[in-house]
Amino acid sequence: MVQYTQSPLMGQMMDQPLLISSIIQHADRYFGQNEIVSRRVEGDIHRYTYRDCHKRSKQLANALAGLGVKMGDRVGTIAWNGYRHLEAYYAISGSGAVLHTINPRLHPDQIAYIANHAEDQVMLFDLTFLPAVEIFAEHCKTIKAFVLMCDRDRMPAETKIPNLLCYEELIAANSSELDWPLFDENSASSLCYTSGTTGNPKGALYSHRSTVLHSYASAMPDSLNVSARDTVLPVVPMFHVNAWGLPYSVPLTGAKLVFPGPAMDGKSIYELFESEQVTFSAGVPTVWLGLLNYVAQHNLKFSSFKRTVIGGSACPPAMMKAFRQQHGVEVVHAWGMTEMSPLGTAGTLQTKHLALSDEAQTAILEKQGHAIFGVDMKIVDDANKELPWDGKTYGNLLVRGPWIIKSYFKNEGGDVLVDGWFPTGDVATIDPDGYMQITDRSKDVIKSGGEWIGTIDLENIAMAHPAVLQAACIGVFHPKWDERPLLLVVVKTGAEVSKEALLQFYEGKIAKWWTPDDIAFIDALPIGATGKILKNKLREQFKDHVLPTA
Repeated sequence: MVQYTQSPLMGQMMDQPLLISSIIQHADRYFGQNEIVSRRVEGDIHRYTYRDCHKRSKQLANALAGLGVKMGDRVGTIAWNGYRHLEAYYAISGSGAVLHTINPRLHPDQIAYIANHAEDQVMLFDLTFLPAVEIFAEHCKTIKAFVLMCDRDRMPAETKIPNLLCYEELIAANSSELDWPLFDENSASSLCYTSGTTGNPKGALYSHRSTVLHSYASAMPDSLNVSARDTVLPVVPMFHVNAWGLPYSVPLTGAKLVFPGPAMDGKSIYELFESEQVTFSAGVPTVWLGLLNYVAQHNLKFSSFKRTVIGGSACPPAMMKAFRQQHGVEVVHAWGMTEMSPLGTAGTLQTKHLALSDEAQTAILEKQGHAIFGVDMKIVDDANKELPWDGKTYGNLLVRGPWIIKSYFKNEGGDVLVDGWFPTGDVATIDPDGYMQITDRSKDVIKSGGEWIGTIDLENIAMAHPAVLQAACIGVFHPKWDERPLLLVVVKTGAEVSKEALLQFYEGKIAKWWTPDDIAFIDALPIGATGKILKNKLREQFKDHVLPTA
């Protein structure tokens, strides 16, 4: 616990709490006519303004109160990126309840577990997920009402879901007259469960204070760099770490907001980029891979798209190169975690870097980036001794700050901090200028003869080969070295590459002993609910793989 010293002289500033409701109030008051555009589940395009969003958020807040939702109660959502989900973001947290976003890509049993663990009182969900909700609804012990986010004419004639209500009817039946309540800024605001821990998912419970501070920091120029001159399309889902905070930082700045709904394929995203003149977007590498392939196959260009933030997993250098050199799109390589709200670092250049060669600048930008203000980080060895920032020494990455968790919801897993620092589970280097680079997850690093081999470098080199679509590297048993690298490769449609040619591609790029011992060509890599490659599945699939003998 941090010990504070009481000053004999306190400041004389207004005591106004940092609350999420203030963001949508600001957007209404100062950017009221700016647009929010959504591709709906129904397939059409919906348009309205921040003023409309604020009004309907207050109507929804009144509706939830009518359903018995009180301050501190959790309200679940299972929905795509869209205007109704945004209304829920502000209605739930703004009224003092807790927004609990649930990943619909999880197994129904996991969703039921999470809803029960959170003790959700109401659940709002999109039409897409009606069949899934019918499966797990009866197992949700605390939910008093389910709300289908649609118009009356889309409501099912028959359903197994108990107390199913229509979202638009609730909105229409409730007044927009509401004074957002004032309360302690440290009150819980939203709850996100992470699958990055062992065992059942654990909840990261954010506060209003942590969320507003994160929103300020993430909008800064050397962070996500959001302004009122932008048109922002969050590809990262609103059910995944609150879409990296964009549903807060974008209204905070008054930027035009565009939601893609359920259509996340390259064609749909490209069409929305062009029709709405999107300037900035954010998402995980797997989504951008689909967009770049679509653009390449159809010989297309971007007319307005200028900047993207890529995170969730390491951005392959080949992807960054394609965006920057072929399309003139700036790539900000970012890093964070659910436990960090999530933003921790962003990869941008400093003045002293501008005179460097393009190759040298690229080497900096390929790192996960510089800590943004509010995040402190360090690397330590297994004995928790701090290691030097020389860009070469790698160790376990620890972080601390006002939007980083100190414990999981309901204290699951006990005390997770190490001397006041949160252990991220990542292995990283930090250079003398403070730029951090993830070399691996601690659970994924390959231990060969007592030495560590980082899999990310091996994957990035493979993906730079023109025939390779995706690559993943895992460690498999070796009788002499304990583990050696096995490279798993998905080849682009119509392309060909031999094992020998791909192994030769590594020559001169890494230490020779890092070179994979074998390559297996597969049809597809297993992708998890958050768009990351499931290496645990690959390790299980290839646990009996026999490496070739020298």
